[in-house]
Amino acid sequence: MDILVFVTNVVNKQAVRRVQPLLTAIPAIADWNFDLDDCDHILRIVSNDLPAREVESLLQTAGFDCRELE
Repeated sequence: MDILVFVTNVVNKQAVRRVQPLLTAIPAIADWNFDLDDCDHILRIVSNDLPAREVESLLQTAGFDCRELE
């Protein structure tokens, strides 16, 4: 299992509900969560062999900023 960490502009529960169907539709994602209290609105994903670029593109297509935290 890999843990991917992203900086996003998903700032509230309403926005989380907008991306939830996108993230749950990806079979490689075992678990995910947002830390909305963090200043970077962190998205953590537990996955099997999922390229970070795929997650970034997915959220960007939905209208959100998302980039992997190095």
